[in-house]
Amino acid sequence: MTERLYYSDSYLSEFRARVIEAGSDGLRVYLDRTAFYPTSGGQPFDLGTLGGSRVIEVADEEDRIAHLLDAPLAPEEVEGVDVEGRIDWSRRFDHMQQHTGQHLLSAVFEELYSMPTLSFHLGVESSTIDVGGPALDADRAACVEDRCAEIVAQARPVSVTYEDSSAASGLRKESQRGGILRIVSIENLDRSACGGTHVASTAEIGPLLIRKLDKVRGNVRVEFVCGRRALRHARRDYRLLSEISRELSAPFERAPELIAAQSARVKALEKSSQRLAIELATREGHELHASTAPDADGVRRLTHYITQRGPIDDAMRARAQAFVAGGAAVFLAICEDPPSLLLAASPDSGIHAGDRLKAALAAAGGRGGGNPALAQGSLPSADALSVVTGALVLLR
Repeated sequence: MTERLYYSDSYLSEFRARVIEAGSDGLRVYLDRTAFYPTSGGQPFDLGTLGGSRVIEVADEEDRIAHLLDAPLAPEEVEGVDVEGRIDWSRRFDHMQQHTGQHLLSAVFEELYSMPTLSFHLGVESSTIDVGGPALDADRAACVEDRCAEIVAQARPVSVTYEDSSAASGLRKESQRGGILRIVSIENLDRSACGGTHVASTAEIGPLLIRKLDKVRGNVRVEFVCGRRALRHARRDYRLLSEISRELSAPFERAPELIAAQSARVKALEKSSQRLAIELATREGHELHASTAPDADGVRRLTHYITQRGPIDDAMRARAQAFVAGGAAVFLAICEDPPSLLLAASPDSGIHAGDRLKAALAAAGGRGGGNPALAQGSLPSADALSVVTGALVLLR
């Protein structure tokens, strides 16, 4: 059984322990005691070094903890020998801030809005909790932030006690475990059964910022950051706002207004450009019809190859429809990337565009269809496109 030193002292960053077992390759090591926290309860494992080798993962195996190393221990550091462990303190303290911040955040959601925490995840950039409730607006989230800031400023003690599950009361969430529970408490606010690492005072949590709110399976996912992470995010936000401000030649406060105005102008220009492109394509279709000689059957047939990347667009459809509008005409557009086709036929051409294209596509593993006058579809590969193209170019 591994003695878990982090249970009694989250601030312990260096320790000595005895190797009680090592894998045949020396990369999986078990100690009689450890300060390395394994992945558990939504909190990731610690990193650091053990006997000079880097610890790359720490796994909880119920009554013992496995340390996975990047290199085997030295021959003299085998079973029965003491080794020195060093915790990556920057990572550990960050996890302590985030995890204690989660306890604070969850307790305040309960206190203000009776919204229980359903799950917790501590990520590399930010952390999340899912809270019970169909919605949470920005104003209520701001109230939660303000209340958290108030409790952080009060530097309330964060303590750890051990209590029998049958006697433990006042827990924010009832524990399903029996026996002795490890209780983490924030003075006059929260009591939770938890095996994670925590700071000793709410002051050490530092600033707590709610970054995003998302609806997830009928509840709300709250993304947040604490302490140094909050400072890093705030600095990054400031830099981004500064860049936006410079590009707009306007102060931060006017950025949303100016961006919205520019977005509206871009949308208007895109609509105008699309309208003009369709008008031009329609004119080109009429001109192509006039310049294309009829074949022996009196039908004008035109094949158009699209070489630029992109789907068949509205302008191409307008060009095809304008071409066949002149009567006794068939228009075939072939797009190489992505492999796709468009077929247009006039009523007097003797061709049902939808039926003809659908049959050709189905024979080559493609999909699509349409009506007698216009049809469109896609193919799984360039080879399939080549097969279908060969059949359709000779349409009669």
